[in-house]
Amino acid sequence: MDVPVVDLTPYTAGGSESERRAVADAVDAACREVGFLQVLGHGVPDAAVAGLASAIDDFFALDDDAKRAWVRPGWENRGYTPPRSESLSLSLGVEQASRMNDFFEAYNVGRSAADYPAADLAGVAEHYAATTWPDVAGFDLRVSTWLEEASRVARTLTRVFADALGLAPTYFDDLTGHSIEVLRMNHYALPPGTEVALDGDLVGMGEHTDFGIVTVLWADDEKGLQVLGDDGRWHDVSPLPGALLVNLGDLTARLTNERWRSTLHRVKPPLVDGTVRRRRSAALFHDGDADAVVGPLASCVDAEHPPLYAPVTVDEHVRAKLAGSRAGVLNTAAEREGARVRAAVPAGEPRM
Repeated sequence: MDVPVVDLTPYTAGGSESERRAVADAVDAACREVGFLQVLGHGVPDAAVAGLASAIDDFFALDDDAKRAWVRPGWENRGYTPPRSESLSLSLGVEQASRMNDFFEAYNVGRSAADYPAADLAGVAEHYAATTWPDVAGFDLRVSTWLEEASRVARTLTRVFADALGLAPTYFDDLTGHSIEVLRMNHYALPPGTEVALDGDLVGMGEHTDFGIVTVLWADDEKGLQVLGDDGRWHDVSPLPGALLVNLGDLTARLTNERWRSTLHRVKPPLVDGTVRRRRSAALFHDGDADAVVGPLASCVDAEHPPLYAPVTVDEHVRAKLAGSRAGVLNTAAEREGARVRAAVPAGEPRM
């Protein structure tokens, strides 16, 4: 399965109306057909990419005790996540066949209430917890630089989305004035030389859809990310040199009444001769204002396409998703997402 490539230069460096229209049309096609795309012309400096990669390397090189010192409560969605402490399939209301949690470790940072001093966040403050920066030299500067760049790319994409959907240019600005934003840095590895059985229990990150509006992903060149295609098979996806991967979240699928896709994806750890190879990635989740209400757009509903979702607040939606992945509570509200998992995974293949 090919992941479409779109050059954002007409939006990031100035382009004519016709050039921007061509980009918006290409994004519309990618969002309808795949739900994933690769973007070039995003304007992120090479130095910011290198800084992010080195920060990930420096933190995950710490010993286990040092990393575990930075564990935070699950509801905060911040800090260190040890291996096998989450199960992302539960966010879809699906129990993994192996009942094993996902094999990855991560570190989360994000926008805090201090970033939105004018917003009334009473009742939704848990989505805006302060970041705890680990005691790693220069980590905060390198990661903050990447967070700002990835956030800018996400907001560029929502401007493209508005054009593609025929919405007012400020539509997504009004939905994301104090957006929940989390940057999750992922690391897939076992101690050097550790051998593993090639069975269904080894899951890097279980099958899932992302929660919010759009995800901007940097990944190294190790294989692992897989996207579920219309043929019912999992396809490897690796970014082109210099490209960022972009995928839609459930709130955009809800907003467009599934005209656009929130695509199922997972990570299988790269294995060579029974040993896991190290893989790194970093996902910026741009999820929208916690108090915003999201339901199908009127332009995406008609007699042939009745509304598939009831309106929901971003807070309610994200809270239920996080309770699944981080607290182990099956998300019973994810009826349509869970149904897609059960219908799409081929019979006889383990749910991983």
